[in-house]
Amino acid sequence: MAIRLRIEGRVQAVWYRGWTVDQAQARGLRGWVRNRPDGSVEALLIGSEDRVRDMVAACWQGPPAARVVNVVESAGEDDGTTGFRQRPTG
Repeated sequence: MAIRLRIEGRVQAVWYRGWTVDQAQARGLRGWVRNRPDGSVEALLIGSEDRVRDMVAACWQGPPAARVVNVVESAGEDDGTTGFRQRPTG
């Protein structure tokens, strides 16, 4: 399963990307996370449905300093990424 997320709210400069990497790796997910120029964070989550869904639920909370107001899900595509890492803003 692959899902692309756009996380909106106060999610930049609050360690959201680093938190996402830690959380995704702990769940054995593949993919990536990056800041978007509009102030949101984008992520691609690849893995089993139960682990991806668990991560999506966690993204609504985020790290302590974050204030998530929306998590928009869309279909993702397994791009062959190995591991889970941060990407440059894009």
